[in-house]
Amino acid sequence: MPASVPGPAPVALVISLRVLPGRREDFLAGISRNASAAVREEPGCLRFDVVQDGADPDVFRVYEVFADREALLAHRGTAHFLAWQRRKAEVVVPGSQVDHLGSLAVSEG
Repeated sequence: MPASVPGPAPVALVISLRVLPGRREDFLAGISRNASAAVREEPGCLRFDVVQDGADPDVFRVYEVFADREALLAHRGTAHFLAWQRRKAEVVVPGSQVDHLGSLAVSEG
C-alpha cells in the first residue's frame, strides 16, 4: 500500500480494553483465534495486531485494518468473531472497551 492512500481509504479500528485479573492468558488465546481466522479467512481483513500496554499487563490495544466498511461489517458476522464476542464477555472488564474507527490515511508496509 502506498504511503498516501488515494481514493476510498481502508478503515482502521483501534480498540483499547482491560482484561479481568487472572484472565490474561484466556484473553490472548481467544483473541489470537479471532485474529488468525480473520487474516486467514477474510480477504477484506488486511491487518490484525494486539499490543500489550507497556505499563499495565492487563491493558491491550487492538489494531485492525479492513479494505472498507463493508469488510468490517462482514467480519462482525463471521463465526470466529461471534465466538470471540462470547469469550470476550468472560475475560474483559465490562465497560472498559473503547473503540476508535477511522479511515486509514498513511500506511508504510
